[in-house]
Amino acid sequence: MQCDYFDAGRCRSCALMGVPYAVQLADRDAHCRRVLADVAPDVAWLDPAPSAESAFRNKAKLVVGGSPGAVTVGILDRDGFGTDLRHCGLYEPGLAELVPRVADLLDDLGLEPYEVPSRRGEVKHVLLTHSPGGETMLRFVLRSQKHLALLRSRLAALQSALPGVRVVSVNLQPEHKAVTEGEVELVLTEADVLTMPLADVELFLRPNSFFQTNTGVATALYRQARDWVALIDPSVVLDLYCGVGGFALQAAIASGRTDRVVRGLEIAPEAVASARRSAAALSAAGLTRADLEFTVGDATDVALLPGVGGHGTGRPRSSLVVVNPPRRGIGPRLAAWLETSSAEHVVYSSCNVDSLARDLAAMPSLRAVEARLFDMFPQTSHHEVAVLLERIPLGSRRTAGLS
Repeated sequence: MQCDYFDAGRCRSCALMGVPYAVQLADRDAHCRRVLADVAPDVAWLDPAPSAESAFRNKAKLVVGGSPGAVTVGILDRDGFGTDLRHCGLYEPGLAELVPRVADLLDDLGLEPYEVPSRRGEVKHVLLTHSPGGETMLRFVLRSQKHLALLRSRLAALQSALPGVRVVSVNLQPEHKAVTEGEVELVLTEADVLTMPLADVELFLRPNSFFQTNTGVATALYRQARDWVALIDPSVVLDLYCGVGGFALQAAIASGRTDRVVRGLEIAPEAVASARRSAAALSAAGLTRADLEFTVGDATDVALLPGVGGHGTGRPRSSLVVVNPPRRGIGPRLAAWLETSSAEHVVYSSCNVDSLARDLAAMPSLRAVEARLFDMFPQTSHHEVAVLLERIPLGSRRTAGLS
């Protein structure tokens, strides 16, 4: 991939720009294998899931700078002033055409960009999420409600100028700190969710919902998890950090038993509401007969849920737990719970192979069977890796050097 912004030194976010993509992919795959070599010595590595090397991002997180009528959309330079990257080559088709039009709209509306050095202004970010169906969510991150009435009054004109923009919202982030979003979200449109069809399931993204940046590779990740569920055919699946329900919904439609119990746990209420909507749509379409339910809660409270647990009796032995934690990993508390739980299998999806290795070391009774790199972030060293774990039978643990 060639990038004029990188060549001019205006943006270095893609640190591996110029390295042939095949080399990038091989290097990331080799790095993940090296890091996990000690804790997963017998794991079978599947071929990595590649990405397009450009035009793959479904999101644009744009810092707004410049001045009214002459805004920049992109990143900040070292002095905290805006650098315009409206023609970045990472955005997928549809989104790439929309970004410069949003910049023009900001100019037309005369919105006042936030200036970091002086701490003055209003518009901090514009956040765009694009779906495979061609629809987009547009979010304005503002310091205050100063421009809110203007945006409400120009909403119809905005949507006319930006065809395909289905959801428009304002997020209020009044503090001067390196945090993209605030806690208050005001949806301006009648529609409050963006439909994201993915791997035979419709996900419903609300403005605060997390979703993977690379739709194509996310599809491969979810299908891999579904294949593992179909192979194992567990009676119970528990999806922790479930977000909008991606893994749980795939488990619900995976082939095998029709009486599968699937439970999702997520701390964000808005994400759980989205997951419940997807579950209702699956049920209405007759695509699943699984007992599917989503709950608001912290992943460390999993022992409170029925079906899969640690100590005790009456819990099904045919159970699988999915964990998809943030970069810090699942941590010692959840790792200890999984180590002593009755779950026979775990699917661990990680965006940080180092924290993954620490967590696997804390669960010696769970053996890595298969692993695969999912290349979500070409041009960078970031990665996503999924591992299938199975519980080592008690009689085999001495051979493996485990107690």
